[in-house]
Amino acid sequence: MNSGDTAWVLISTALVLFMTPGLAFFYGGMVRARNLLAMLMQNFFAMGLIGVIWVLVGFSLAFGNLGDGGWLGDLSHVGLSGVGAKTGAGLTIPFVLFAAYQMTFAIITPALITGATADRLKFGAYAVFIALWSLLVYAPVAHWVFGGGWLAARGALDFAGGAVVHVNAGAAALAVVLVIGRRKGWPHEPMPPHSLPWTLIGTGILWFGWAGFNAGSALAANGVAAQALLNTFVAASAGMLGWLVAERLKDGHATTLGAASGAVAGLVAITPAAGFVGSGPAIAIGALAGAVCFLALGLKRRFGFDDALDVIAVHLVGGMLGSILVGLWADASVNPAVKTLSSEGLLAGGGARLLGEQVLASSVVLAFSFTVSFVIAKVLDATIGLRISEETEDRGMDLALHAESAYSMSDLG
Repeated sequence: MNSGDTAWVLISTALVLFMTPGLAFFYGGMVRARNLLAMLMQNFFAMGLIGVIWVLVGFSLAFGNLGDGGWLGDLSHVGLSGVGAKTGAGLTIPFVLFAAYQMTFAIITPALITGATADRLKFGAYAVFIALWSLLVYAPVAHWVFGGGWLAARGALDFAGGAVVHVNAGAAALAVVLVIGRRKGWPHEPMPPHSLPWTLIGTGILWFGWAGFNAGSALAANGVAAQALLNTFVAASAGMLGWLVAERLKDGHATTLGAASGAVAGLVAITPAAGFVGSGPAIAIGALAGAVCFLALGLKRRFGFDDALDVIAVHLVGGMLGSILVGLWADASVNPAVKTLSSEGLLAGGGARLLGEQVLASSVVLAFSFTVSFVIAKVLDATIGLRISEETEDRGMDLALHAESAYSMSDLG
């Protein structure tokens, strides 16, 4: 056991957990005032429900039978059985700390979906959906990639969750919004954010916490973690600039919401590559993500799906883009594990093999998550119902579902 590695992953675990409240602020500022607490509640609730599910069975399904090259973990770690303070699986940190760190990823991933379904998803239906989703979708995908399953065995690289977190959640968001339908009045009725300062505060918390998300995924306090930390920062910076330039050229202005969204797009895209590429490619990945994710906003109007807070444009598109670009820039001089686990990227002299594996992994996760999420959503919609009533949508979810109001004067708007 290495005390420095352990201290860094302890800090990183706290940083990633802090991202979920940050996500609540980020999304909360973008919804209408009458639905603010409902959005905050959905995100905070994930920390309660998924944390318990992860300890009971989720970790075992994702990381049981570690490195088997298979499809799903076993039940050897139910209730964290056999997961103690000693190291294991080639780690220099306590295995129980590894379980705790991965728990924070399992929590924020389904929370990302809430941005797409904002203003219309029942709280009870959301609770059941993420419970099922964490076991039927997240755990298998985490095993395929993080747990040494079949995609990892083929050589797919995902440093911190481009496919496991962002493509996975984005595909699920698309499936659920197709089942639940559009918000009342969308796209003809204006639905502006009620508090952009909240969104910017949330962006700052996410940016801060992402240091633990990406650099913590090195699972050690070493040079790879340092490179991942720098890459995370500069990709967010470049993502912001890329989005704002594209927004200025297309719409004639640069907005604060665009700055926040661009930074998050850069963070999303660098996630799978953070510990595998140098600083120059990190800037390129961030800038491309900012511009491409901005242009992807038009998809929802073109195809008529109501992704309320642009989860699909930022997380699905950004996650796919970042995952695929690993196949161009993964560099063994940055991280020797690139050659140990797979091969270098096309532009690093490694040929097209890794690029093909990255495309395959992203596509498989997209297809699997979308299909299973669509089935779960359809079953829940046919049984307990996914959507709030029209009366609740008009009145606001805060008072109707939680008997609370975020602002004392919210009745006056």
